[in-house]
Amino acid sequence: MKFYKKSILLIFSFLLPVFSFAQIEIGFVQSERIRAEYEEFKEAESELQLEFRKVQFEFQTMAQRLDSLKSAFETQRLMSSPERRREQEAEIVNLETQVNDFQTQKVGPQGELYQKQLQLETRIIQKVQKAVNKVAIDKGYDYILDSVSLLYGKPTHNLTDDVLYELRRLTEESTNSN
Repeated sequence: MKFYKKSILLIFSFLLPVFSFAQIEIGFVQSERIRAEYEEFKEAESELQLEFRKVQFEFQTMAQRLDSLKSAFETQRLMSSPERRREQEAEIVNLETQVNDFQTQKVGPQGELYQKQLQLETRIIQKVQKAVNKVAIDKGYDYILDSVSLLYGKPTHNLTDDVLYELRRLTEESTNSN
């Protein structure tokens, strides 16, 4: 058993200098800056904002119609026949259901806006990942971290400009090939 321990200690002492010479290259990118400066992110954000405004306008129109229907019902309630009141109540319930369905369909967790956002962001994030990989390989980095959780990073290891350059180059390539 002693021989075994001494052997491991001897092997470890020979390998320690080898490990200390192997340098790990770590860089970082500022994802918020990439999001702010990369044109495709801006375009996707604008497109989503436009879609959201359309949905919001449509929702507000439906909600106003519902409010006016409820208001008219309340003012005419006492003067209406029981049959007419049931019809109006059914119309209000129907419109409330339509408003709720619209909201779920458009802005719910599985709604159209969420799906569109996911689709746009996935495509862009794949491009960012491709650019990060290219920069890492070209510059010999072992790891590239996101600065969101980084407390300090030496400015020489900030690869954000390189990634933005690569993204613009990839965008130009895809534009020229189409």
